[in-house]
Amino acid sequence: MKLGIIGAMQIEIENLKPSIKNQKTSTISGVNFIEGEVNGVPVVAAVSGIGKVFAAICTEIMVLHFGVDHVINIGVAGSLVPTLKVLDVAVAESAVQHDMNTTAVGDPLGLISGINVINFEADADLRKNVTDVLSARGINYEVGVIASGDLFVDTNKQRETIRTRFDAIAADMEGASIAQTCYVNKVPFTLIRSISDADGSAMDYNTFAGKAAEQSIAIVLDVIEKLK
Repeated sequence: MKLGIIGAMQIEIENLKPSIKNQKTSTISGVNFIEGEVNGVPVVAAVSGIGKVFAAICTEIMVLHFGVDHVINIGVAGSLVPTLKVLDVAVAESAVQHDMNTTAVGDPLGLISGINVINFEADADLRKNVTDVLSARGINYEVGVIASGDLFVDTNKQRETIRTRFDAIAADMEGASIAQTCYVNKVPFTLIRSISDADGSAMDYNTFAGKAAEQSIAIVLDVIEKLK
């Protein structure tokens, strides 16, 4: 197994660095990739950049250039359901692109033309490892649809629209493009999202970023231990 780890925040990958042995760094298409081993498992880690295009570029390079055969994407998302609060975790059962819309030509909302997929299914075995870790750590989580788009979702109307249309539990800006890239390359993936904002919940961003990064890396390290 060779594991690709894609982070949404620089602080997440910086926090992972001390656990990566025999590091080798390279830059491709403006993305910095760190190769090495974590507990004997070969890994490649990178911060993709914000948005679907950057995320897809990063994932494709990991698969085609570095030869990763599993991808874990950690990051942040906004909650779309009342049961997920700040620093709870959303784990993808599947991922959709909420801003993909070719309904004018008769397609269902969210359909990716050419491959005719709306929901990209996350790998069940990877997801089970993640949820086992979350349960063991006592972290509240939900499994469901994560909806992605090149839009920072910040209004209740936007949240309700996305939740209703796709039965989604969280919204982000990268996950579904990583999922699509893994799908076309036949690479198993999982998406893990720390909730950064939720109805009735608030936290100073600097406090949140540190706590979210610490939590994300702890989860990833425990998952890698299970994958060995």
